Parts: sequence; structure tokens; C-alpha cells
Amino acid sequence: MPPSLTEWLPEDHFAWFVLAAVKEMDLTGFYAAYRADGHGRAAHDPAMMVALLLYAYARGGRSSRAIERSCVEDIAYRLIAANQVPDHCTIARFRQRHEAALAGLFSDVLMLCADAGLVGVAVLAVDGTKVHANASRDATRDYDQIAAEILAEADAVDQAEDEQFGAARGDELPAHLSTHQGRRGWLRDAKRALDEQRGREARPIPASRPERLQEGKRRLEEQHATECRANADYEAYRARGVMKDGRRFGRPPNPFQPPERPPGKINVSDPDAQLVKTMRGWIQGYNAQAVVNEQQIVIAAEVTVDSPDFGHLEPMVGAAQTELAKAGVSERPEVIVADAGYWHQPQMENIVNRGIRVLVPPDSSRRKSPRPGWDGGAYAFMRRVLATEAGGALYAQRQWMIEPVFGDAKFNRRMDRFLRRGRAACRTEWRLINATGNLLKLHRHQTATTAA
Repeated sequence: MPPSLTEWLPEDHFAWFVLAAVKEMDLTGFYAAYRADGHGRAAHDPAMMVALLLYAYARGGRSSRAIERSCVEDIAYRLIAANQVPDHCTIARFRQRHEAALAGLFSDVLMLCADAGLVGVAVLAVDGTKVHANASRDATRDYDQIAAEILAEADAVDQAEDEQFGAARGDELPAHLSTHQGRRGWLRDAKRALDEQRGREARPIPASRPERLQEGKRRLEEQHATECRANADYEAYRARGVMKDGRRFGRPPNPFQPPERPPGKINVSDPDAQLVKTMRGWIQGYNAQAVVNEQQIVIAAEVTVDSPDFGHLEPMVGAAQTELAKAGVSERPEVIVADAGYWHQPQMENIVNRGIRVLVPPDSSRRKSPRPGWDGGAYAFMRRVLATEAGGALYAQRQWMIEPVFGDAKFNRRMDRFLRRGRAACRTEWRLINATGNLLKLHRHQTATTAA
């Protein structure tokens, strides 16, 4: 009899656990994309492909070529793939085709963790980590540079056609391409609304550079138009003479005229990626957010394009409550802890109004004295709470709850750079890497329980 792959791995191997976990998941979204009438070439079983990706991400192998190679050389991969070898193009296309369904696997894994009793919600920690994008800072261009490059590429195409056909084909692009704190606040809010709209649209990043240049130009024009509308709305608001609460303005705003051309810059490799600040300087990337419980199970995982964590506390708490509801967890979180970067008083008050306590220090650990003007009121109250033995002990849990999760993902499993481009694709990667981290936690928990 030929040797059986099932005899080559011990019973408690992680590969067996992944296969068993996939059987418990709802894969309807994957199967719905394929024809059921038997026409066309047979595809690889989606359940096998899902198990293969989950195992690969858990082991830190996200490259489609590395996965294909492992299906030949690694016994565990061969077992999961049933001795099939899907090529790297098939693996890459599967990730692109089922992007939303792959992101949804995070909820399925969280449900398995909840069934095992690992999704406690007494204390939840919120934090973010900066992850490199699949793009270089050197690929960042302003509007004039993009326009010049588009025209240069059009001229190069024209010259090539002149040499080939002896006459111009008429495909060249036209040469013409199309302060105050309150004002800054309106512009900032308009930009954030635009970023949220782009996140909902989740446009894929074009593969060819000319198309990415056109997309970068379109986005800069869209952002410029949004800022101009926000400025006009602010001017109309000030022209009323009274604030929203009925008080009159003290003095007219400083004169301001929006620039005629888009002033910003955009990365032409990944237009969604932004410059984000890390402890070692600025990188081209994303701000990957997570909510973690005391068992170091990731409850929510999202990707933002803002460098600071400011403004993301309430959205991440809302995302955590949504994921908990999907997992069948009815308990409400009791305490939310986050570092000083998440201090956002209106959002904190909204969370407290839901019956959830919030512990966020107003002062960074690197500051030797409070910020100027950050005295009294909620600032003083939070400092007093954190100075108590109970408050200090609760906040001290934040570091050991969430920092090891980031360390495991970025260093043990090499998730220090996204492989795909675009916010939606990077969100899928981030949710997959955290789903597989939860799977590893669940596997260790069940193995320890069985051994005991």
C-alpha cells in the first residue's frame, strides 16, 4: 500500500486543528462565487484553499509563491492541500476574488474562541501599530509631478507609435489638467469624511502604473474639491453671524482663499497608504488597530489611514461590540483601556454613556508635566482615577494584553509589511493575521486542556 499522509503528522498537530476549524466555518460566501451547473474547468475546493491560507498565515508564510512551494516540500501543507499543488497565480487570484469573504473569517474564528470560553470582556485594550505598505516613500508625488509624468508617458507612447506607424494617432493628453482653528476643524472633518467614504467604496488599486497615476490624480482632485466645498460651507456658516449654540462670533475669520490646484501629495504605488509616524520615524503605511481581551484574543481588527490614534477609540469599541454580537457574546464590555493617544473627550463620554468605564491617561508616559491647558475637569478626574490602586492596576494590564499580540504578529510571523495594496486588501490581510493568531491561541488552549 502507498504511504498515507495522515500518518505523517501527530494527532495534535496544528494542521489537523485548522482542517477541523474550517469544517465549523460558514463558507457560503466562497462557494457562491462558483457555478453549480458543472460548466467550466473544475476549481480547487474553496474549503481547501481557505484552510491553506489560514495555515500559511498562522506560520508567517503569506507569499503565494512560498505557499505553492510549501505544497510540494512541507508535509503539513501537502496534507491540507490533499497532495494538490495550486500554483501561485491561483492562490493570488483566490485572495483577490474572495477579499470580503476572507476578511469575514475573522468573525468565524472569534465565534470558535467564544465557544471555547476565551472571549471574556471584563477588560478590553485598544491600541494601534504602524505597518509598512507595499509602497516606498519615494513613490509619493504632488499634483504637478503626477500631471507631468502622465504627459511624459503619453509623449513616449506617441513617439513609439510615430516610429511604428509613421504618423501621430492623437492619443496625447491635453496640457491643461484639470487658518483659522474653526476653519481647520471643518477642513479636517471633511477630509475624515472623505477617507471614510473611500474606505466604504474599497476601490481596488490598479495593477498598471499609468492607471495608478490617473487614480492618484483623480484622488488629489477629489480631495481638493472636498476641501473647497468645506471652506465654502464654513464661510456660509460664519456669514450667519452666530454659532451653533446661539452665541455671536467675536471677530470675522482671517481671509482665506483655497489654492487653485490640489496642494497635497499621494503615493502612486498605493494611493491609500499614508505617511504614518513610528517610534523610529515616518514610514509609508497604515495604522493597524486592534481590540484585545485579557486572554489576548483579538476582538476587533481594522485598518485606518490616519497616523495618530486620536479619534479611533469609539469606532474600535463599536467594532468590538459588533464582532462580539456576531460571535454570540451578549455580555457588555466593562472597562476599556487605551494609551494617551486615544484621549478624545466626546468619544470617551459616549462610551461611558453606554455603561462602559474608560481608562485613558491624558498625559503620555514621555511627558514630565501635563499639557498646557489640560487641567481640571475630566483631565484631573482621570488622573485621580489612575492614581488609585484599582485604577492603576486596571490600566497596567494594557501593555501585557495587547503589546505581545503585535509582537507575535510582526516579528514571530513576519507581519511587518502588507503584501497587497489598497486599504481594503490590507484590512483583509490584517484581519487574517489576527484570525490566525486567535486560532493559534485556541489550539494551544485546547491542547493544554486535553493534556490536563
